[in-house]
Amino acid sequence: MSHITTADSGGVRTIRFERPDRRNAMNLDMFRDYYAALLAADEDPGVRAIVVTGAGDWFCTGADPESLPALLDPRHRDQLVHELGYAAHLPATLTTPIIAAVNGGAAGLGLVHALYADVRFLAAEARLATAFSRLGLIAEYGSAWLLPRLVGAGHAMDLLLSGRKIDAAEALRIGLAQRVLPREQVLAAAQAYAADLAEHCSPASLAVIRRQLWSGWETGLADAAADAGALMAESLAGPDFVEAVTAQAEGRAPRFAP
Repeated sequence: MSHITTADSGGVRTIRFERPDRRNAMNLDMFRDYYAALLAADEDPGVRAIVVTGAGDWFCTGADPESLPALLDPRHRDQLVHELGYAAHLPATLTTPIIAAVNGGAAGLGLVHALYADVRFLAAEARLATAFSRLGLIAEYGSAWLLPRLVGAGHAMDLLLSGRKIDAAEALRIGLAQRVLPREQVLAAAQAYAADLAEHCSPASLAVIRRQLWSGWETGLADAAADAGALMAESLAGPDFVEAVTAQAEGRAPRFAP
């Protein structure tokens, strides 16, 4: 793969942007390989949670600056739009929880990758920026849909219109980050959180809950509640609920099937 590495431990697959000399800047091949790695993890029954992080002091600085001049050519612009090979919102369609261990700065496309995670652990030293408006660009890859749902319309407008940098404290205050830790602790904390999901939570439940949240943003409350009623009946009749109740009665950890 193009500057993407993976490692497995206890049901958790860690996917790393591995281009530290370029601040993990991403070209089209690296972007494509990242999505391929996400899809491969989601299709592996042994993987119950995914952690995404960056090598070195950056999470991802966004699109590779060396590739930007080429985008002045219409042929290259068309390639960027049409040749990724995956839907831009692929992370939202998966069944496996994604935890972002944002170990350093994230901007532009790099921030978008963090937005598509379900939970974000952020290094105290990290700085975040949408950056698009400062390059004469628009809110890319669904970020104008994601940000208002994560931090509210006012904060989303601020971040997208200004393209300004925010620190970890502000990201935590507005709800963009769920945990802020020293850089050296971020990855281990995210992996421990993912390992807890992998060990103690039903994979089937995680998949359904993830779908409920992502799709629920597009439906009304009545539809979401009705859908939850039907799903609840299915889960009560499912093997994981039986296993959870049995494990509680026997005083042991549940052993959920893949």
